[in-house]
Order: sequence, then structure tokens, then C-alpha cells
Amino acid sequence: MADLPPPPSGTTPPPPDRAASMQPAGGMANGPLGKPRSSGLVILLTIVTFGIWTIVWSYQNGEELKQRTGQGLGGVAYLFITLLISPVTMFLMAGEVEQLYRTAGKEPPITTIWGLWFMLPIIGNFIWYFRIQGALNAYWTSNGSIQKAGL
Repeated sequence: MADLPPPPSGTTPPPPDRAASMQPAGGMANGPLGKPRSSGLVILLTIVTFGIWTIVWSYQNGEELKQRTGQGLGGVAYLFITLLISPVTMFLMAGEVEQLYRTAGKEPPITTIWGLWFMLPIIGNFIWYFRIQGALNAYWTSNGSIQKAGL
């Protein structure tokens, strides 16, 4: 076996198990930014479609979160979770949004505990959707997304 040259002086490579789990420089997420959406329009479409829009919305936001961070469940998983056990979506997405902010070194406007809003019939869901979408919109626009809030 040939001898390998030593690393340059003053630097040591990270251990192999840590190298794969390291965050991008500065701990920032570096995937594409998501699209700001109108909270009111999301609620209106949810009512008009008798809740079907929540499945589409969960897919869209779950996919954008995964693309941005490289972690999380992704759109397809959110689609199935929302179809099968929708209250779980409220905790999982709130947790991913919280992590999105923390990774960026910002204080999150919501935390995983916000999922408890599902316990308050009807109005709790509306409050949760407004807060989650507002937090996502604030993150996307503060990081340079210039798309208008739409669908």
C-alpha cells in the first residue's frame, strides 16, 4: 500500500461520518426558494373544494421545504399523510418550518407545538393555515423570492 501525502499543515479533514452530515456553509439552506402564497386564497380554495385543496397545498409546501433544505418528508409523503391522518401534517410541517428558520439562524415565528391548533374545531385549522403560510411567505420573501403571493 502506497503512503498517502499528509494533509496541508494547519488543516485536518473532518471524520468521514461527520462529513456527510455537515450543513452547507454557515448552516444555511441552499436549495431553491419556495413560492409565496396568499393565505386568504388558500383558505378560500379549501372551503370551495371541501378540503381537497389542503392536499395540494400540503404537497406543494412539503416539496418546496424539501428542495430548499435537502431534508424533510417531501411533497409525496405530505400528500399521503394529509389524506390519511391530516392532523399529523400540522405538527410535521410546523416542525419543518421551525427547522427552516433555525437553520437560517433566525427565530422561528412558529414551532412544532402549533400543530395543536387542530384541536380547536374549524377556527383552529384556519389559524394554523394563516400562521404557517405567513411564516413560509416571510421566509421566502426575506431570502429573495420575488414572486407575487398566489397559488
